[in-house]
Amino acid sequence: MDLQVSGFRQKFKANRFASTLVVLATLTLGILIGTVVSGGVKGKEKNPSADATPLQVPSPVQLSNQFSQIARQMEPSVVNISTETSIKNPHRGRHGMPPGDDGQGQGPGGGDEDSPFQDFFNRFFGGQGGQGGQGSPDQGQGPDDLRERSLGSGVIVDSKGYIVTNNHVVEKADRIRVKLMDDPATVTYDATVIGVDKETDLAVIKIDAKKPLPAAKLGNSDGMAVGDWVLAVGSPFGLDETVTAGIVSAKGRNIVPNRQFESFIQTDAAINPGNSGGPLVNMAGEVIGINTAIYTSGGGYQGVGFAMPSNTVVQVYNQLIGPEHKVSRGSIGVEFNAVPNPAVARVYGVTSGVTIAHVTPNGPADKAGLKTGDTIVSVNGKQVKTGDELVAEISSIKPGSTAKVGYVRNGKTSATDVTIADRSKLFAARLGDQEEGGEQAQPQESKFGINVRSITPDMANRYQLPNTKGVIVQDLKPDGFGDTVGLSRGDIILEINKQPVGGEDDFQKIQSQAKSGQDVVFLVRPRGIRDNTTVFMGGTLQ
Repeated sequence: MDLQVSGFRQKFKANRFASTLVVLATLTLGILIGTVVSGGVKGKEKNPSADATPLQVPSPVQLSNQFSQIARQMEPSVVNISTETSIKNPHRGRHGMPPGDDGQGQGPGGGDEDSPFQDFFNRFFGGQGGQGGQGSPDQGQGPDDLRERSLGSGVIVDSKGYIVTNNHVVEKADRIRVKLMDDPATVTYDATVIGVDKETDLAVIKIDAKKPLPAAKLGNSDGMAVGDWVLAVGSPFGLDETVTAGIVSAKGRNIVPNRQFESFIQTDAAINPGNSGGPLVNMAGEVIGINTAIYTSGGGYQGVGFAMPSNTVVQVYNQLIGPEHKVSRGSIGVEFNAVPNPAVARVYGVTSGVTIAHVTPNGPADKAGLKTGDTIVSVNGKQVKTGDELVAEISSIKPGSTAKVGYVRNGKTSATDVTIADRSKLFAARLGDQEEGGEQAQPQESKFGINVRSITPDMANRYQLPNTKGVIVQDLKPDGFGDTVGLSRGDIILEINKQPVGGEDDFQKIQSQAKSGQDVVFLVRPRGIRDNTTVFMGGTLQ
């Protein structure tokens, strides 16, 4: 038995040894084969793209090169404008109220009406240094050192350094700096304001570059048609020399209610904050508009932009560079509904023309015999169908000239000669406010730093004032006492230190008795408020 077991064990060991040899031989053979195969694969990986053909850059081919040619031609004439503005009492709301409690929404005229464009640009461009990346306030050493930096664009129209831009780009700026395309980023030029026109939101500034500058060519905006291609050039969000393309979407757009001289070109070329003041260009490389505003719900481009037509720009520019550096517009002293009313046309029996709703007492129309209810149908033989056409015709006539005005009264056609007045002076009596763009009365040297005038019965009636008591602030000296306590043009002063102010004489008497170091408190009905709402404004007289 033991022998059998021993023999079996020896046989088992022999078989196991043989099996082990077979396994080792198989593994060795497999390793050799794998090495050969692996070596073959690695050999191919050294140049897996041996059969690939190298790519080559072809010679430049201009396909549709009109846009690029216009861009190259226009870009040197477009400038970047940056401004700095000191903000006095930045935490004080209008009339001393907390910011955000400025009377908006209180009825007709609520809110700050000192700048008719302010609410407009708050909604469209965010205002100077406002939303949309146009600028941001920088805090200095104290509240009065707060400075606001904003960015805009402009276009050179004269090689001597004259630049057209928007008034809201440079308005109230302490310093205006201009950067040219071909200059290093560190080189800028200080600009001087030649003149501004708030009616059209246009401004002319000038730099002294000590060299001729590339001036853009202005075109005739009347020649543009809806659907024509246009390019917008400017510095959106500070990105210099940005070019966008679109078409003319509409013409004659009036986008601010009750504002005249604002017949815009509408375009879908991308316009964003910072494009303001830059040119809108036609396919001939001519400036046919100055980009002014966008309609947006979020502060950026949404396909609806507006440019002031070049024909208007030319008229305004030529007056701003004149000796008086201001725009004078003709007026005959009539008012009419901004939107034609079919009922009015039916009642007064007219099918075309502008029906007069109010005639300014002792104004040119009044003196020429025109009356409320008359319908003006022509000016110097040229037919007028709308209020915009009437304003355009009259405003273009030089004050002092005579125009023949055709009108219809009780179904009969007549004509009269009317002497054209200066619009800014004719309507200066409106709540003591000089017409926007007109000559402003300069504040006389006074302790309160303000000019006032008595309220006339006509003014009280027209603006639905409770009575004729008080005086209207006509103008303020910048940083004067009235300005620092929060008074604005058009505010009605009713009392000073509890003393009633019935007119200019009362005001001057109280002012003459005021002494330095004395507290002075005004009881004021803010401009535009139609009810009896009043506020206090006061401070210590320096």
